Amino acid sequence: MKTKMSIKNRNIFKPQKLIIFISSSLFLLGISSQQASANDYFDPQLLENVGSQTSNTDLSVFDTDDSQSPGNYSVDILINDERVDTQRNIEFKQAKNIAGKDVLQACLSINDLKSWGVKIELFPLLDASPDGCSDLSAITQASQEFDFSQQQLKLSIPQAAISMQARGYVSPKQWNNGIPAMLLNYDFSGSQSRLQNSDGDNRSNSQFLNLRPGLNLGPWRFRNYTTWGRDNKGETSTQAIYTYVQRDIAILRSQLIMGDSTSPSDVFESVPLRGVQISSDDDMLPDSLRGYAPVVRGIARTNAQVIIRQSGYIIYQSYVAPGAFEITDMYSTGGNGDLDVTIKESDGSEQHLIFPFASLPVLMREGRMKYSMSGGEFRSYDNNIEKMKFAQLTGIYGLPHGMTLYGGTQGASHYKSVALGLGANLGSVGALSVDVTHAAAEKQGLDKTSGDSWRIRYSKNLVETGTNFAIAGYRYSTAGYATLQEVANSYNAQSGIQYGSSGSRNRAEISMNQKLSDQLGSLNISAVREDYWGEDRRMQSISTSYSNSWNQVSYNINYTYAKNSSSTNNYVKNNDHSVTFNISIPLSKWLPSTSASYSLNQGSNQKASQSVGLYGSALADNNLNWSVQQSYSAGSNESSSNLNTNYRGTYGELSGGYSSDTYQQRLNYGVRGAVLLHEDGLTLGQSLGETIVLVKAPGASGVGINNQSGVKTDYRGYAIVPFVSPYRQNTVALDNNTLPDDMDVDINTQTVVPTRGAVMRADFAPQIGYRAVITLQQPNGKPVPFGATVTQIDTTSPQGSIVGDGGSVYLTGLADKGRLMIRWGKSPDNQCQVDYRLSDQKPAFGLYKIENLQCRRL
Repeated sequence: MKTKMSIKNRNIFKPQKLIIFISSSLFLLGISSQQASANDYFDPQLLENVGSQTSNTDLSVFDTDDSQSPGNYSVDILINDERVDTQRNIEFKQAKNIAGKDVLQACLSINDLKSWGVKIELFPLLDASPDGCSDLSAITQASQEFDFSQQQLKLSIPQAAISMQARGYVSPKQWNNGIPAMLLNYDFSGSQSRLQNSDGDNRSNSQFLNLRPGLNLGPWRFRNYTTWGRDNKGETSTQAIYTYVQRDIAILRSQLIMGDSTSPSDVFESVPLRGVQISSDDDMLPDSLRGYAPVVRGIARTNAQVIIRQSGYIIYQSYVAPGAFEITDMYSTGGNGDLDVTIKESDGSEQHLIFPFASLPVLMREGRMKYSMSGGEFRSYDNNIEKMKFAQLTGIYGLPHGMTLYGGTQGASHYKSVALGLGANLGSVGALSVDVTHAAAEKQGLDKTSGDSWRIRYSKNLVETGTNFAIAGYRYSTAGYATLQEVANSYNAQSGIQYGSSGSRNRAEISMNQKLSDQLGSLNISAVREDYWGEDRRMQSISTSYSNSWNQVSYNINYTYAKNSSSTNNYVKNNDHSVTFNISIPLSKWLPSTSASYSLNQGSNQKASQSVGLYGSALADNNLNWSVQQSYSAGSNESSSNLNTNYRGTYGELSGGYSSDTYQQRLNYGVRGAVLLHEDGLTLGQSLGETIVLVKAPGASGVGINNQSGVKTDYRGYAIVPFVSPYRQNTVALDNNTLPDDMDVDINTQTVVPTRGAVMRADFAPQIGYRAVITLQQPNGKPVPFGATVTQIDTTSPQGSIVGDGGSVYLTGLADKGRLMIRWGKSPDNQCQVDYRLSDQKPAFGLYKIENLQCRRL
């Protein structure tokens, strides 16, 4: 039997914690400072002063900070103070350290060390131990320390023996494809409406259902999306939106998709595809290597600290050796201001460097490459459009000095194009990219044409004024230029129908954000203007918004202008103006989790419309959302009412609503959720995201999951966490506050690292049974010594508990009757067993008490 202990993530308000705290406090009474040693020492003779009992308990394993009982411990792994793994179940054995003292040593395999970045190939003697435990002494100056109070295993290993990894790096060896499973997302909605003041049949019904089934087998993911609908005439329709098979290719940091997908849009416009696509997956990279950030280079004269600030905030900090250094793993922050680099030397002196910084979506870190390869047929929602075969290849590569080269090519039976572009971080000037695409096209029924399309994009942040040009772009296309989608849409089987007969000529767009001050809020402006070849037609729109908040009251004002003109047989111009004002006021002082809202809208040639409402949430987990709204239009002198609710629970989501206006009354309803079929049975839950976790806590019904609204374990102890991040360490934790009185969990957190689309399983081992405080006596009638260990016999997972003062011990997971093993030394005279039986009458708070239970010798 191995003693398994954990003191992390436990509810300190439970009786067990109170007893452990009291026992620990008594324990500290025996700690004395030794002048000859820096280690704390516990004198067992002090136990003789507790009451009248004389203790001969063997407490040698507790003599020093790093000594505890051998066994398995769930610990976090730290290498040179950096966390590399969490909640690992590690076996600890008693061994002598360099000073010759018995301490706990972790049994670490060669594969463990390799997965944490240790260069095991440089140290062949690591694998010399016959018991499979690596010998860390084979690495000069390497050491380990078990911090029992924090449940951390701290490894100190010279940097020369560790592979340098970017911050946030998670080894692919930790990536997990999850368990085989079948999954189904469903979303059903419907409405029943009745026309006001109408003769004859004035009722109508409609329903809509979408299904997203899937299958996981190893690294393979099968996904489908199908919809079904029935209109108010009773006519039904079914449509398959997509079907594909996907898996990751870890060695290439890429995803392979076979079936329906869309091509990437970073070089060309995105095109719907049915075929094969392989492309880079940035989620496989640590956050410190995603997006764009410049390489920061400098020279340190001594062992120095490097601190990087942006807009006054510290965004990076590290230590470097004397000489030239470069920092490549800084987190991407977007185009948000120059970088202020401080080099603090060990002699107290400082160097200051400024790195001007701006970014665009196309920019790539130096030496980083992103690619995609697609091939198949054009997939259109219109079955009359020809399924044109095409292929596409794109690539983006980060060059030195903040430059990025990108380009690609497209080829089809009626279309060919090639694109080339260059992006640059120009420092204080901003970020700029320029690209050109040349295309040769043949639309249905038209002659072959060719043309070019030039595009310029710009981004700049003015720190001094708080102005950010999120993106400003301009594209000019010659008369013969066409995109692949325009050409494909022109091949329609129905005679006389043409798509994209004229192409875009000029398109300009800008998006800007201006922060006025912390008190005055912010202003946003966006604008687009486009005209076309061969037509007196243009489109332009402007949108501005101002937002601010005061004492938790938030408000905003929006203005939108849109102008569209077309030149056909009749010349038509459509101009539309609208102004909207919104305000939200929290009412928490009077009504918990409730707010009031008001909005005013004024459109072109229309009188103002207003609405006022209340909205909020209810229940313990705030998983019931509701809203009530009353609207009035001055122009038509009409009013409308709306009531909506949404409930998120363990088994899915329910929604309902009612609306009424001058024309009709409508009742709408909906149910959505997921079904997961796995090796342990069927589990229902809320709608699933791309990557999920199945919580398994057998017998633990109704236990909540931290940070998950409405998610609780079902009657069998299973639950679905519907959203987690792929290729990242995700922590899943049970909510201790929802554990019933007859249940305890030693380890209530699990860490999972799923691949994209995986169904991970997080296993928990709840101790289900009765709780009791038992006072134990030795065969001679004296109390069992303080510090003795008590374990349950005839149980699948025996847990060790420590006896406190007066022979008292707190036990969980007890059956109504059973047998206990008590040990306070290695000899048979220091061991005994005892049978117990709990009362048939359940006590208050579910805590049983048994006094003076005398054990017998083995």
